[in-house]
Amino acid sequence: MTSNPRVAFYPGSFDPITNGHVDIINRGLKIFDRVIVALAQNVSKTALFSLEERKEMIERVFTGERNVDVVLFEGLMVNAAKAAGAPVVLRGLRGITDFEYEFQLATMNKRLLPELETVFLMTERDNFHVSSKLVREVASLGGDVSGLVPALVEEALNVKF
Repeated sequence: MTSNPRVAFYPGSFDPITNGHVDIINRGLKIFDRVIVALAQNVSKTALFSLEERKEMIERVFTGERNVDVVLFEGLMVNAAKAAGAPVVLRGLRGITDFEYEFQLATMNKRLLPELETVFLMTERDNFHVSSKLVREVASLGGDVSGLVPALVEEALNVKF
């Protein structure tokens, strides 16, 4: 008897991927058989890195990890998750403001696709303060982002700035 693999869909802009994201993916792999990191172009944000650059960085961070896939998607996340065969959306929470926003998203997603579940993981305390936006800002001003992002992302930020 074979069981269906437990697949989680982890959507975001990942501009750039941070150690907080990496932690959520690694912890997600303890719960799910496969994590699909799903990159979306967020039209309300101006991206520093192209979708292709972000995809390549994430793939390099997870080189050798066969249970992590990186995909690009357009349109509604629920449609992309369904097309990928993922019955669960994985999301990380840093604090109360994240919860309020993520709760609204999860509620709308459930309305759009009732069979889609959302699982929240609390960010480890070392990463509560880390966001892609803050990392970009610190790096743009010449600040040290080591320890906040994987080394290859730090190098890519240094090239950009």
